[in-house]
Amino acid sequence: MALHSIRRRLVDSPDSWGAKRRARRAQWLSETFPDLAQMSVIDLGGRVDTWERAPVRPKHVHVVNLEPIPGELPEWAELDYGDACALPEHIAKRRYDLVFSNSVIEHVGGHERRLRFAESIHALADAHWVQTPYRYFPIEPHWVAPGMQFLPVSLRTTVAHRWPLAHTPAKDRDDALQSVLWTELIDKTQMRHYFPQSTIRSERIFGLTKSMIAYKLPGA
Repeated sequence: MALHSIRRRLVDSPDSWGAKRRARRAQWLSETFPDLAQMSVIDLGGRVDTWERAPVRPKHVHVVNLEPIPGELPEWAELDYGDACALPEHIAKRRYDLVFSNSVIEHVGGHERRLRFAESIHALADAHWVQTPYRYFPIEPHWVAPGMQFLPVSLRTTVAHRWPLAHTPAKDRDDALQSVLWTELIDKTQMRHYFPQSTIRSERIFGLTKSMIAYKLPGA
């Protein structure tokens, strides 16, 4: 319990170090897209409550996720159940001002699926903002575990099963293995491959890249 409270102070609580980094990233988003409040945005893999807390909220937000759909939504929000790597036709044929994705591409399931994810992003809008943790930052961000991403799968599974700073503790070893197999951090070369026309911005801590943001402005 004491160790889990450390995670809250580092990452999860509203006044945590992680929350401050997320707030700074939200500021970067609004600075990069100064017309954000007038834009229609599709958020691939996100949540509506992220935008409820945002300092600048788009005119319309369409969230697409594989999580269960809640009942009531604010009037500015739309929510669909869907796979961002193989979008249903009624979503794929629409156009938006901006595609947004935060910490999703590392969870979609390998290179082929990341290609499909990037294709969806390029097809839905001229502009995008795609964030993902950087593979070579020394702390694995999902488990807050030093160097975990460099271990063999069996050892990563052991860490995921037993490490006390995980966001959601694994129920058993099989649950831990599933979490490990669905988490594959990527590097800058991969990010540039998926988004060749984008600017890649590095979020740094103590001079080290913690996460990457691939963004493309409207008409660029």
